Amino acid sequence: MYTGKRVILASQSPRRKQLLEQAGIPFEVKVVDTAETFPADMHIPDIPVHIARQKSAAVAALCTNEDIIITADTVVVLDDKIIGKPKDREDAIKILSALSGRTHRVITGVVITYNGGEQSFSKETEVHFKPLTYAQITYYIDEYKPYDKAGAYAIQEWIGAVGIESINGCFYNVMGLPISNVVEALQKI
Repeated sequence: MYTGKRVILASQSPRRKQLLEQAGIPFEVKVVDTAETFPADMHIPDIPVHIARQKSAAVAALCTNEDIIITADTVVVLDDKIIGKPKDREDAIKILSALSGRTHRVITGVVITYNGGEQSFSKETEVHFKPLTYAQITYYIDEYKPYDKAGAYAIQEWIGAVGIESINGCFYNVMGLPISNVVEALQKI
């Protein structure tokens, strides 16, 4: 299926690793610390692809031209504002309180590079939270410590099971990688 080429996942995300494994894609992980910067006037849906492209360029130096490099970046957007990873417990409480009872967007940008070429795309999913109590929010933060997650939550954890009322779009996109789209792109290589 993947023509025997080496697939490199340029991400430390355990969720992205899990999704590639679930799809039966053999891969290696290579990561280079990359500044996740973007122009201030960039259109929000373009930002995750821009950051994924930066990650790809950084890892490319460690790979051969024949390697297939997969990079991704996920942003959470509420009221046309990007909600990043929480700085600390109080910030996580503030973020989840803002998402409570509301709909937000999760946008993942993916860049797949191979043999000097590139396939890039982004996927958007709408997520609607039920109203959350302060006790639910603090329980989740104290038990699951979502400090490495955009939007201060992971859909596959407790908060997703009890707090998410509905999603419109790809569940796996909210986890950080729209895996069916990645498989489709790999099949074209």
